[in-house]
Order: sequence, then C-alpha cells, then structure tokens
Amino acid sequence: SRQPAKTLWYDRPRYVYLEFCVEDSTDVKVVIEDQRLVFSCKNADGVEFYNEINLYARVNSKDSREKRSDRSITCFMRKWNEKVAWPRITKENIKPAWLSVDFDNWRDWEGDEEVERAMVEQYAEV
Repeated sequence: SRQPAKTLWYDRPRYVYLEFCVEDSTDVKVVIEDQRLVFSCKNADGVEFYNEINLYARVNSKDSREKRSDRSITCFMRKWNEKVAWPRITKENIKPAWLSVDFDNWRDWEGDEEVERAMVEQYAEV
C-alpha cells in the first residue's frame, strides 16, 4: 500500500521548490513534466510513498532537477514565467493534508535573486 510523503514547498522568483520528507529513501523516482510532478520512493522499512501534483503553472521540465539527502528529496523546478509568484503549488485550489508551506525558506523576494542563484549553484554541484 502506498501513502503520500509529507511535502514542503516554497516559491522563489525563478524556481519552485518541493521537499519530500522521507528518511533513508531508496528507489527514488521523480518525473517532472511541464505541469505535473510525480514522486515515488521507499523508506528503510519498505513503505512505499507516492505523490502526484498537478502544478499551479507551467515549469521548464528540462531545467528542473532533484537532490536526495538522508532526510529528504528536494526538487526544484524552473518556472516558465519567472518572477510570477505562485499562490499555491497545486493546480486545484485544495490543500492536501500532506502538503505544507516551508515557512523556514519562504522569504520576501526583494534582493532574493542572488540568494537563489547561489542555492541553485550549490544544488547543481551535488
């Protein structure tokens, strides 16, 4: 039986970030399409996680990637229309129970592009 992974998201001028909170993940699969993201993995106990998100707006799937750590899998997706804020991550105006805003990373955009560029470069090096 599958269950959704707890997911955090936040918005930046150029990218939208999603963090799937699964520790010690294996068999990680992330499919990023123009308006949809599908995530699946297993944890150390063999529990299967599966999330499918119809995205609020279009992303550039070719300039999107993910990074796995011991604690989570972070995806960052390049917005098709940069500098346009996303009020939510989902196309549907409903908030699934497993989805939350990552307030630790949610900041004002002013002067944020340098910060964001540095973050993306840091991810790209991994």
